[in-house]
Order: sequence, then C-alpha cells, then structure tokens
Amino acid sequence: MRKHELGFGGPLFYDLLFILCFLVISIKCQDAAVMGVLKSTINAPDSLEWIGEDVCKWRHVVCDSSKRVKAIQIGNQNLRGTLPKELVMLTALTRFECQDNNLTGAFPYLAKSLQRLIIHDNNFNLFPTDFFKGMSSLQEVRIDNVPFSQWNIPNSLKDCVALQTFSAQSTGLAGTIPNFFGKDGPFAGLVLLALSDNFLEGGLPASFAGSSIENLLVNGQNSNSKLNGTLAVLSKMVSLKQIWANGNSFTGPIPDLAHHDQLYDVNLRDNQLTGVVPPSLVALPSLKSVSLTNNLLQGSPPMFKNGVGVDNNMDRGRNQYCTNVVGQSCSPLVNVLLSIVQPFGYPLNFAQSWQGNDPCANRWTGIICSGGNISVINFQNMGLSGTICPCFAGITSLTKLFLANNNLTGTIPEELATLPHLEELDVSNNHIYGKVPSFREGVELKYEGNPDIGKNEQTIPSNVGKANKNNTPMIIGITILVVIILVVGVLILVKFRRKEKYKGKLQNQTTFVVPPRYGDGNVVKINSGGHVEGNISLSLSSAQSVYQGEASNMLIPIQILKEATNNFSEGNILGKGGFGTVYKGELHDGTKIAVKRMQSTGFVDQKGSSEFTSEIAVLTRVRHRNLVALLGFCLDGSERLLVYECMPQGALSRHLINWKEEGLKPLEWKIRLNIALDVARGVEYLHGLAQQIFIHRDLKPSNILLGNDMRAKVSDFGLVRLAPEGKTSFQTRLAGTFGYMAPEYAATGRLTTKVDVYSFGVILMEMITGRKALDDSQPEENIHLVTWFRKMLINKDSFITTIDPTIKVDEETLWSISTVAGLAGHCCAREPHQRPDMSHVVNVLSPLVQVWKPSETNVNEADEIDFDMTLPEALERWKQFEGNSHIIDVTSSSEYLNANNTKSNP
Repeated sequence: MRKHELGFGGPLFYDLLFILCFLVISIKCQDAAVMGVLKSTINAPDSLEWIGEDVCKWRHVVCDSSKRVKAIQIGNQNLRGTLPKELVMLTALTRFECQDNNLTGAFPYLAKSLQRLIIHDNNFNLFPTDFFKGMSSLQEVRIDNVPFSQWNIPNSLKDCVALQTFSAQSTGLAGTIPNFFGKDGPFAGLVLLALSDNFLEGGLPASFAGSSIENLLVNGQNSNSKLNGTLAVLSKMVSLKQIWANGNSFTGPIPDLAHHDQLYDVNLRDNQLTGVVPPSLVALPSLKSVSLTNNLLQGSPPMFKNGVGVDNNMDRGRNQYCTNVVGQSCSPLVNVLLSIVQPFGYPLNFAQSWQGNDPCANRWTGIICSGGNISVINFQNMGLSGTICPCFAGITSLTKLFLANNNLTGTIPEELATLPHLEELDVSNNHIYGKVPSFREGVELKYEGNPDIGKNEQTIPSNVGKANKNNTPMIIGITILVVIILVVGVLILVKFRRKEKYKGKLQNQTTFVVPPRYGDGNVVKINSGGHVEGNISLSLSSAQSVYQGEASNMLIPIQILKEATNNFSEGNILGKGGFGTVYKGELHDGTKIAVKRMQSTGFVDQKGSSEFTSEIAVLTRVRHRNLVALLGFCLDGSERLLVYECMPQGALSRHLINWKEEGLKPLEWKIRLNIALDVARGVEYLHGLAQQIFIHRDLKPSNILLGNDMRAKVSDFGLVRLAPEGKTSFQTRLAGTFGYMAPEYAATGRLTTKVDVYSFGVILMEMITGRKALDDSQPEENIHLVTWFRKMLINKDSFITTIDPTIKVDEETLWSISTVAGLAGHCCAREPHQRPDMSHVVNVLSPLVQVWKPSETNVNEADEIDFDMTLPEALERWKQFEGNSHIIDVTSSSEYLNANNTKSNP
C-alpha cells in the first residue's frame, strides 16, 4: 500500500530506503531515494551505468561536498518513461538536463535552487504554469520542441530575475508576448528570447525598446492572426545581433537600424512589410545574412555588399519593387509618390496595387492620370494617419488633391500653394491645425471638420503669456474657490432631494437591525429623511470604505423594497441577466424605482460582491444626466440590492434588436442619433469630465436604458475600472462581452479609454444596421458585425444595403447615416491610437442631432432659398448664390436613392 501511494516502481531496496529516509529525516537519504525513484520511472538502461548505492558515483549525476545531488545531465540517452513528482525534493539541484529523449507525461516541479533547465526534444504534454515561481537563480531555460498543451507564457516567469536565455520554440505557447521581457522588466541580463513556431498573436511589446536582448526569434507563428503590427520597436533594440520575424503578419516599413552595429542576421521574409528598404539595413557593418522575400516592399531593389547572403527573390516573391534590376533607381514620379505615403506608414492597400515604374501605365490606388501625367490624387476615406508631406508639390501636374475623412495631423504645408495647376484641395474631417496657406485665387479649399484649423499657439502675443503668468496664483485660487462652492452646493441639493424623496416612505418605520453579517447587530436609528444616524461600519469583502460617508446614508431596509416591488413578484420583473434580476417598484410617495436584486447563492460570492461594491463606489462619485442615478442600496443576509431611478422604456436592445418580439415599433433614425449622443456624452463624462478617469468596460445596448422621452442613460457599472492616478493605460483582469470587446484588450488585458470607444463604435454599427454584434444566424464570414461592416463601408455601392430596412432613408438621412458610419469605422479601428476620444465623438454627433431649423416655413423669393431645408443644404445654396459653388459635398446620396428608391419602412 505504501509503495502504491508513493508511486514507486523500482527495486524493493529503494522503497525501503525511502521509508527509512522519512524516519531518520536524512536529507542525504532523501536524495538517494529520489534518485532511485527516477531510475525506476525512466527505465534506466544499463548504458546509463546507474549502479550501486552511492548515487554520487552514478554517471551524469553531480553532487556537492555534502553529497547532495546538484546536477542531473541525462540528455541524449534514448530514455523512455516519465519523470517522478519526487524530483522537487532534490532541494540542492541547480542543473537538470534530459534533452533529446522520449520522455512523456507531465513535467514535474523542481527545486527553487535551479539554475539551468534543458529539456528540449521530448514528448511531455503538460508544463506547470507556476513552475517558475520563486526561481530567482534560474539563468537558462530551453524547452523547445515539446508538444505541451497550449499554454501562455506564465507570469511566474517574472520571478526568474537572473534569466539570460529563454528558448521555448514549438512548445504550444499561445496568447501574446508579455511586456515583462523588456527593459523595465525583471530580466536585466536577458540575451536570447526564442519563441518561434508557436501560436502567439498580437504585436511585439513596446517594452522591448532598450532591452538587452541580442537574439530575438519569433518566426513562424501558427495562429490565425499570427504576430502582427509593425516592427518599429526594433529600431530601439540596439543590442540586437539576430532577428527572425519571418512567417508572420507584420505590416508597415522596415524600421531604421542605423545604430545596430552588431546585427548580423535579419530574416523578415513572408510578412506584409511595405515601403522602401532603408539604407541603414543595407549599410549594417556586421550583416552576414538578410531575407526579405515575399513581402510588399517598394522602391528600388536594394544592393547589399559582397559577402552578404541575400534572400530577396524578385521573380517568385511578391515584393513590389519598381524594377527587377538590383540597385536601379525608380522613376522620379514613383519616388515622389513613395515619399508622399511615407508619413502615412506606407499603407498596405497602396503597396498591393502600386506596381511597376509608371503610375499612369498601371492602375495605382488613389492615382488618376490625364495625358500621361498625374492630375488627381484621391486618398479620401482610407483611414490614413500621419502628416501631409510637402513633397506633394513635386507633382506639378496635380489639379485636385483629396485627403478628406482620415486621421491626418499636422499642418497644411506651404509648398502646396506653389502647385501651378491646383484647382481643389480637400482636407476636411481630419485633425489638421495651424494657419491655412495663401493659395492663388480660384483654388477651392475645403477644411471643415478640423476643429483646430487656424489655431496657432505661436501667434499669441508675448505679453499675454506674461499676464497669465503673473495672475496664475490668483486664477488658481479663484478656480478652487468656485469649484468648492459648486461641489458643496451640489451635495446639499442632492442630499435635500434625497431626504424629500424618502421622507414619505420611511415616516412609519424608524428603526431596523443591521444584519450581523454586515454590522454589529445593534438597532440603528433612521431619521425622517430615511438616513442612518451615526456611523455604520460594514464589512463586505475588502470594500468596507465604500460604505462610509455618503454611501452609508443610502442604506434602505429590505421591507421597503419588498413592499415597493410586491415582494419581488414575477409581474414586476423588468429584465434578467447574469447579474440577477431587475424589478420595477413604486414607493409610498409615488416615486418609481428599479431594484436590481443580485443573484444569490446563499452566500456572498466574491464576484457578486465586487460588482455590487463597484456600482456603489462609482455611482456615489459620479453624477451626470446621461448616467443612471443610484438612489440607494440594501444589505440583508445574502441579499444585495441596488435601487436606481426608473427608466420605463427599458434597455436599448429591446427597441433596436428585439423590437418585434417585444411588440414595439422600430426606432426612427433621429431617435437613434439622440440616443447615440446621450451615450457618448455619458461616456465622455466618465473618461475625462469626472474627477477621475472611469472606464466602463461593458458598453452594449442592454446596458443603455431609455426613459419615456426616449433619452438614454448608461447603466450597469459593476465592471467599471478607475484608472490609477497619472496613468491612462494599465493591466487588468479581462471582463466584458465578446463582440463589443476591443481586440487589444481581449488579447492582452491592457485597458485604456479606447476600449470603451471601440464598444461605442460597435453600438453605432448596430444602430445603423439593426444587427447584433455577434449573429450566429449569418454566414460564417459575416457573424462578426465589425468585420462585415468594415467590408461594406469600403464599397460605397453596397453600403446602403447595410442600413436597417426599418429606417426611412431620404437624402438628408443618408448623409447623416454615412457620417455616423464613418465615425463607427474610426471608433472600431484595430489600433487604439487610431480611435477618436469620446469628446471628438460628441463633437461629430452633436451637429447631426442639433441641426438648426427656423420655427416657421418660409421661402425668401429674393434669394430663392427655402429656409425649411437643412442647414447644410441652405449653406450649399448660399455659397452657390455668392458665386462659389465649390463647397464641401455634404452628401453623395442622390445616386444611392435613385438606385434604391424601393427602400422604405415596411
């Protein structure tokens, strides 16, 4: 029986020896016994020469002066079997090697004293995720070519502060590369990081910059998305000697490698890299091998120095060099166009179509030629970011330049004003600032939608700055005083209104007992306003402080809530979810309330407690007309109840997705716009207008509630996270709803306000299409709304088919929908920095909702302007009347309407 329990399978001698070890507590005996177990489980062959009682004399075993086993080196011995869990008892072990064998099963824990672990090329199937915990002496890990079940790079690896080599190629690693490998991580001496042939996704961590890594091998990932993003961080990894990033989905240009004097091996083939091969790569002094085949590289084929092994096959590879002759220059026109797109990061869609050495001989994206010269450049609606290059001026034949509806920054270059044939320049709806250059008469300029256009800080007179500086203390003092007065006034008003609201409902009930689970069980007095007198010390989880101050005055006895909801009757249910059930109720004074009864399992579970305390913590610190107000809460045994203002029309999802099942009418487009603006304003407040930054994490239609006036408020703050002071990005536990979850958050757990922006973009797409974020009833390629919507948004001819057929589409409505669709696309951009802030979202939506119209219909016959038309239409007509008919085209929807005149509300 004892033998079975210990898992012994060796000679009886070692079984007895092991038992004796425990009896006399002999560490030396313990090591000998463990070695005996190991000999048995690996079926040690005679060639291993593990003979005799003194294990320190066994081949491939090293002991220290105290006869403790410090090294086991049994690699390449054709061993079969498993490793016993008793190996962890070799507490002096510093080196374990068993590479190139046929060992199977789960890999066991080893002692914290370990310095080298070399186990590659075996058949283990499981590796403990906390194996590395406490291994502060570990320097080398080589676990390549082992078929472990898929696992992530464990956080416990951070304990290995002495780590120099981590090689885990073909080991089933999944997820993303953690940022703790970088300069600011625990590994000051990490030299080799090899993660090839796994299932990793996401980008190279920005924390790699400045690291000590010399050999970085991340090639050949097998996941669907593979490693992606740009290689920009390589330019700051100046210790690099070797980089293998081949066989992934990296995009953008090869970065500048001017400071990489030791870099000798560069393999970047089989990606989607674009742009010109940088001269710094060609000039690397130590370069011995370079591989660039099968990318989308542009410009002239690079000529490397003699002795460099080059894999840059231009016949079979898909690089888009302008010529097949190595070292031959491109035409001046091609060079100018490549310079133009360099500040945009050499976009992939350009590289895919820009072929050859003559832009007018082939069909280049965005390029229109006339008579063999470029006459029009149309880069509208391409999601471009970056600045406008002055080199546009090098295309002297240019007549029209369209850059509208992108994410461009910087200023309009003065050089554009020198273009001799320019007739029209459109940079509207970007983030351009600064002075508009003086173009010659007759050039049509469009720069609407750039809030900072014309603003130039350098034009501020110097004396203004001095005045501001001298008055700074006074201004700060006045500001603080005003803020204090406003805050005190608001608190007094809120407290007074709450007293009045609860005065009637509590006038007949003056005491209740705080349940022993949350307090001391003493009788607590409640005043006529419904507020608890004295201090109540509650202890729900670790959030005791949440219930102090104002929150402690919001406790409501459960008897009142039972009466208000008819004892939580089925007929009073407003909705159900994973959190529990929401009931409608009415207090004695007629106040309508909504009571969220958290799901109860007979005890206060940690997750429920966390969400309960989070809602109270958030809603007692923020107040906004577009956030659902918390009126109070109740704790009674395992019961946890939250009391909100009532939103009679329920969740947006009822009216947007489930309106037929609910027996409701579909929402008109103007109502949808109002709802979108309300939500945007609520989230804008959370992100930047409250005292601290709050991130909702679970924005979706079921968490947007509507009043009888169909105005919206954001609800459900159980997953809200407060950004640490001074930080706009931080790591957190993954939470939220798939379909609305930003890709970088789902992949890394990295949280920023842009996570909420992405979710809001999905909601806008749902409002436009009437489709759910994830719809299993659709074909496989269309299940994910964002992916499908992006494809449809690119194709203008098919875009109108995406619009919810219940929306009545006229010309004005289509223009509005198109604008919101573009905004939704930006909000759901793959990279967080490409998404707008919520303040920008509000600025885009506000004019759509608040379009000015006069109170009476009137036609001024003198000017022939119908003042009942929309403001954009009136502006168009006015411009035409003034002799300037070239105004921004507010809509191109007439074509759509003519082609789709059957589309109407059923």
